[in-house]
Amino acid sequence: MTEPHRAVIARLLTDFAAISTQLARVSTDLTELDRLLSESPQAAAHSPAPPAPQYQPPTYQAPQYWPQYHAQYAQPQYAPAAQYPPQTSPPPVAAAVPAVRKPRGEGWIGKLLAVAGVAVTLIGVVLLLVLAAQAGILRPEFRVAAGAVLAVALVGAATRLSARPGGRVGAIALAATGIAAAYIDVIAVTTIYDWVSAPVGLVIAAVVAGAGLTLARRWDSEHLGLLVLVPLIVLAPVVVGGITLLLVGFMLALAAASLPVQFGKDWVWLHAARTAATAAPLLVALVAVYFDDRHDAWLVGACGIAAVLAITGALILLPRTRNRVAIALMTGAGVLPVLSAGLAVDRVIAALMAAALASALLGIVSIGDRLPGVDGAVRRVWAALSAVSAVIAVLVAFNGEVAAPLLLAMAAVVAIGGRREPVARCVAIGFAVIGAVVYLAYASPSTLVEATETSVPDAVSILIASLLLIGCAVAIVWSFPHREPAAWAGAAAVSIYAVTAFTVTVGVLIGGEGAGFFAGHVAATICWIAMAAALFGYAARVARTERSVPIGGGLALVAAAMAKLFLFDLGTLDGIFRVVVFIVVGLVLLGMGAGYARLLEKQDQQNAPADVTATTP
Repeated sequence: MTEPHRAVIARLLTDFAAISTQLARVSTDLTELDRLLSESPQAAAHSPAPPAPQYQPPTYQAPQYWPQYHAQYAQPQYAPAAQYPPQTSPPPVAAAVPAVRKPRGEGWIGKLLAVAGVAVTLIGVVLLLVLAAQAGILRPEFRVAAGAVLAVALVGAATRLSARPGGRVGAIALAATGIAAAYIDVIAVTTIYDWVSAPVGLVIAAVVAGAGLTLARRWDSEHLGLLVLVPLIVLAPVVVGGITLLLVGFMLALAAASLPVQFGKDWVWLHAARTAATAAPLLVALVAVYFDDRHDAWLVGACGIAAVLAITGALILLPRTRNRVAIALMTGAGVLPVLSAGLAVDRVIAALMAAALASALLGIVSIGDRLPGVDGAVRRVWAALSAVSAVIAVLVAFNGEVAAPLLLAMAAVVAIGGRREPVARCVAIGFAVIGAVVYLAYASPSTLVEATETSVPDAVSILIASLLLIGCAVAIVWSFPHREPAAWAGAAAVSIYAVTAFTVTVGVLIGGEGAGFFAGHVAATICWIAMAAALFGYAARVARTERSVPIGGGLALVAAAMAKLFLFDLGTLDGIFRVVVFIVVGLVLLGMGAGYARLLEKQDQQNAPADVTATTP
């Protein structure tokens, strides 16, 4: 065998030895892994793994006839296998156990039966007190005493039942029936038998309701409060014999007694029931008084008390409730009788009450950040409610001659004062729209097409409202952070109409339905062109990037003036008025064409050095 062949064989033997070493190391690792997996995770985590066995590769002995190559291809010395840290297997992942659906309970059956029992029992009490009195069955003393004994017995049984396992549902139903029966008994004693005066009866009723609802708070049961309030809303009018002022007093006493129960509780439905207990009978009574064509100041006073209770209850609930918007909307329902007070009282008093409500809500909104629970959503709802109250106050107190300018002035003030608040902008738009509708009732488009005689008060109202409408439109558009061209176009259209109404009204007021009407339209057309000229002059004095809006507005005004000139003025105006309007408009257009080009060139030349300086590094 030649020497090169021996060298190749020696290298192959060395490679095989290295491969054998690696396989032995892999075998050791697999053995350790099998041991770790066979042990429990807890034992593997706490007991150290034994050191891996050291593998000693076999020493290769070269043949004697390779002496000259033995030193050159000596057996390589391998380092012992590395000591690996003990490895612990991860804890087993618990298999996801599917949630077992609980079978639907049958507790709702007991609740349903309990509610039905409350309703039937209370109807029986009403029959005992009302129908028995009408039929002459038993003496009044026995009827009243029977109702009182039944009420006490039911509450006593509820107290004993509440301490027993599973007796909560029945206890709540029994207690609610007893409390409502006692309240109905007090109403009957006051209204049917007249044994006590109305003030004394109201005090006793408030005590009974307060005691019952205190029990609801002690048991932490909103259902108990609901089972007391809801049946009384339906059955109390039956006992009294209709919606009367005394019934309203009993409902107010009930609502006032239930108010302290709300402290620290998120009982939204109880608040809704209390609101319905006061608002519903008041609205029915107001409508009845209106159709009877009479006034009732006491009823309007009750409306004010109901509004105070609604707002106070909302402020009590808001810090703890999760349904703040619902509470805010319920407040609107609670103050609705105040806004409807004009059905039963003089317009001055009704307007004062609406204005007082608007001021109160606006004050709460203004300090809302310092009141717990009065967050942004509540403030927006109450701000809108305050705006509605203010509009009602204005419309009730004043006729259209005063209401239109006043509403437009309010819109301008709100738009300027609250330009950073989206709610204020919406309120300003609402005031402006309502004011514009009232304004159009006196300055309708028909008065601009045909000469119409207008009384002096109406003419003065139109003149003031026209100026306020222009200012209001500009203020509202200016209050928006992003002033779109469409918004400016709308403001320009409103301003054009207001300018035309102003000039025509002045012309008719001074010169009559003939010459005055024509002169007013001549002035209107000239004003349109003058407004266009002002826009072009403004466009020539601003930077090139800001000219699109004023130029577009100016061109629109020129187009509108030309259309009016040929479509209306040419056929409607007579004699010298037609000549004057065409000559004046033509001269203004000529001056605009020459002056705008000169001003534009001068402005661009003045701005050019500044622009070059600004762009030069």
